[in-house]
Amino acid sequence: MSGTNFIDYVKIHCRSGNGGAGSRHFRREKYEAKGGPDGGDGGRGGHIIVRGNKNLWTLLHLKYKRHVKAGHGEAGSGSRSTGAEGEDAYVEVPLGTVAKDPETGETLFEITEDGEEQILVKGGRGGLGNDHFKSATNQAPRYAQPGEPYQEAWRILELKVLADVGLVGFPNAGKSTLLSVLSAAKPEIANYPFTTLVPNLGIVEYRDFRSFVMADIPGIIEGAHEGKGLGLRFLRHIERNSVLLFLIAADSDDINKEYQTLLNEIKQFNPELLDKERILAISKSDMLDDELKTEIAQDMPDVPWMFISSVAQQGLMELKDVLWKKIND
Repeated sequence: MSGTNFIDYVKIHCRSGNGGAGSRHFRREKYEAKGGPDGGDGGRGGHIIVRGNKNLWTLLHLKYKRHVKAGHGEAGSGSRSTGAEGEDAYVEVPLGTVAKDPETGETLFEITEDGEEQILVKGGRGGLGNDHFKSATNQAPRYAQPGEPYQEAWRILELKVLADVGLVGFPNAGKSTLLSVLSAAKPEIANYPFTTLVPNLGIVEYRDFRSFVMADIPGIIEGAHEGKGLGLRFLRHIERNSVLLFLIAADSDDINKEYQTLLNEIKQFNPELLDKERILAISKSDMLDDELKTEIAQDMPDVPWMFISSVAQQGLMELKDVLWKKIND
């Protein structure tokens, strides 16, 4: 996914359909000139419906289609005939998309399964025909309900990447390199901060033809939960990962302190993220000798950890074993 093609936030204007009016028809036949009321109901207006599509990875297709309209319901007619429903308008989205009300910030729903459908904006209900209003004291009602009007609203669609494992770390920790080695993904890799500007997904092959999905989340910096750096724009992607893999470079001044800083940014953003399984990998470990590894091991945080090297292909199978176990626990 190139930076220009990955869109994870759109605001769209939705207008559902009017409900059709109920009919005020009376039965008129050859031998019954003054039959009773038989007006049918109006059809409901079309809904705006969000539908999950596993083949989509971005909201790019909605970037230039900001207005979505549904069809109007048709009026009822005689012989208790109900009017046709308005045509629903479908908005296809990737799995992991969240719909929100921009005015209140309320989360309306999340789409997590292929083919899952949720109504974003309801169409107006069709009006009842005069057949519904007849009674012993009013056998010829000459009124029917009008259809309900359409609803009009702005809605936010926000993508949270769905992955089994999310890579968490400061810029230049080696996340993109690790993803490129473990999977067929080809993220941009360079030795400067924020090389990764969009989440990259990769399929990691495991034993016996099994696999899992790993996401390289753009680098976090201290203060990210306040919007610093790439901040809030990408922290939300971590919410959809089953396991968080913290990556800290072996040449870090203080690995434990760096881990606690990352953990604090996640906690400040959403405390519930601390309930996720966590693993710590010390990257670029090919530059360490046994003595340095022993020294580093004496001051590690209370979390499963290991030394790895993407370039030297060290500890990667062991890492996949641990990740697979955590994913399936």
